[in-house]
Amino acid sequence: MVRVEDINMSYRTYGDGYPLLLIMGYGGTMNLWEERLLRSLAKKYKVIVFDNRGMGETSSGHKDFTIEQFAEDTYEFMLALKIEKAHVLGWSMGASIAQELALRHPEIVNKLILYASLCHPEIFPPEPKVLSKLENTLSSPSEKVHEWLRLIFPSEWIKNNQDRIREIFYRPLGTMNPDAIIKQAEAINKWEGSCNRIPFLQHETLVIDGKDDLILPSENAQYLASKLPNSKLVLIAEAGHGLMFQNPDKFHLIINLFLDQ
Repeated sequence: MVRVEDINMSYRTYGDGYPLLLIMGYGGTMNLWEERLLRSLAKKYKVIVFDNRGMGETSSGHKDFTIEQFAEDTYEFMLALKIEKAHVLGWSMGASIAQELALRHPEIVNKLILYASLCHPEIFPPEPKVLSKLENTLSSPSEKVHEWLRLIFPSEWIKNNQDRIREIFYRPLGTMNPDAIIKQAEAINKWEGSCNRIPFLQHETLVIDGKDDLILPSENAQYLASKLPNSKLVLIAEAGHGLMFQNPDKFHLIINLFLDQ
């Protein structure tokens, strides 16, 4: 735990190499990163994971929940840990935070990995039925879990990988504060995007996603990569928003190859 402005931030580190910061997405805690991913990356890097404001063991504080504030939280967190510069990987909402971090504090970011990302939510939005499921607050917790699985994984993969789904999700995933999740959703909706600013980013950037992403259609990744002057785009066939769970070995390999270049 470390004090960062108005909050106490909970975090963990793995390995002893060059810093690699992972930023979690909407509704998740740092526990959602799989141990196999963290251990794999920690062979070469000092991997740092943390709970965003209001999630897991990190307090909510008194400041507004915005993507910009989450980026400032991340920046101050890095300063608190005396990290002068790091590679940064963000997933989904975490990738929006990573963009804001790199735009606001370019000196602290080395290579950038934007996984399941976009530069504006309204350019290539999800289908209406997907959006309604994402915004549904009436379902029971078990129904929500099943809906979420159907959104992050292709249906055929779900049918054939029940053991893998249990391995991923039937484990302690930390405290997912409902109020904080609602505030995160509001923060995502209020974000004005980065499309007009990211052409100024000079960081080496990997944009990666599954071709069958329902939550953030992969056209977003393509458009985002086209706007970035120093980017590489990788889209994985037959994979969705949960690419890193579906194809963990391939995901690890692509990340490692990019960081090693």
